Amino acid sequence: MFWTRKLFQLLAAAFLAVAVPVPAGAQGVVVAQHGDWQMSCDTPPGASFEQCALIQNVTAEDQPNVALSVAVLKTADGQARLLRVLAPLGVLLQNGLGLRVDETDLGRVGFVRCSPNGCLVEVLLDDTLVDQMSNGTTALFVVFRTPEEGVGIPVSLNGFAEGFAALP
Repeated sequence: MFWTRKLFQLLAAAFLAVAVPVPAGAQGVVVAQHGDWQMSCDTPPGASFEQCALIQNVTAEDQPNVALSVAVLKTADGQARLLRVLAPLGVLLQNGLGLRVDETDLGRVGFVRCSPNGCLVEVLLDDTLVDQMSNGTTALFVVFRTPEEGVGIPVSLNGFAEGFAALP
């Protein structure tokens, strides 16, 4: 249990370092649990208020060295909702990240940038995608190691609707 909690804290810190600017050594604080999702909050440098994200860290069942951090947040100005996924280094960037919710293939999106923590995908969440994730049971994110080899990583959508509604 301790190692699982510590691994989550390290993954969350690595994700927040890429996804939401935070000072070195700072970590978000888990403020709520919504099913399989955790709400983590932190105050970015220079900001006067807290930024919260709905986060889930997962590992491929058949390849424990392939892990993703998935986060959903609202931008600081409240004008946009974002889905951010931090994939491990070594993924094939040109193939992007695939997403399937239950039986619906939603296509692929390109990586925005890579850092020492991994490679980042960022997608604007429109109402259709929010509804699909809120009403779905599993999101399958697919990263590619080679053009032919995709690794599907299932992410539970249990608690997503409640957590998304609770985002400040």
